[in-house]
Amino acid sequence: MVQLVLDEAREHMDKAVAHTRSEFAAVRTGRAQAALVEHLKVEAYGSEVELRQVASLSVPEARLLVIAPYDRSILPAITKAVQASDLGITPSDDGQVLRLSFPSLTEERRKDLVKLVRHKAEEGRVAIRNLRRSARHELEALEHGGELSSDELERLERDLERLTHEMVGLVDELLAHKEEELLRT
Repeated sequence: MVQLVLDEAREHMDKAVAHTRSEFAAVRTGRAQAALVEHLKVEAYGSEVELRQVASLSVPEARLLVIAPYDRSILPAITKAVQASDLGITPSDDGQVLRLSFPSLTEERRKDLVKLVRHKAEEGRVAIRNLRRSARHELEALEHGGELSSDELERLERDLERLTHEMVGLVDELLAHKEEELLRT
């Protein structure tokens, strides 16, 4: 039971780190990336589907993203979804594919994006700490139930603390990488 609590905490913390990584991928760096648009919702075939399900995404150049729909009849819906997104980019439609040209970021915009990713990193850290607190409560409940001695609880809490520091360190590494990417592009 005790190992289950720690394994569950690790699994949830891994998911929190993965979520933070995906949040960072969605932040525009001035370079074209499929991750910026692949989750956009497109009105197609009577329902909302993700863009990656109805089109192929390619990056032929550093600042150009090409969206090629599998069915040309949904090109206007894709155009509408891109325009409605918070990318701030007007797509170029030639009847076959959609081209998104990403302009260079201004210094002010870069600083704003760095603030944004720092905020997202802090959200990731908070999620990890909340998971630690939850696991600690479960362990304390096991101690009160007599399944765990106080010495074992202390040892497990140290293990949990080590795991927390490891996961927060991963988020910090992701943040450092993303900040460098934003400031050098």
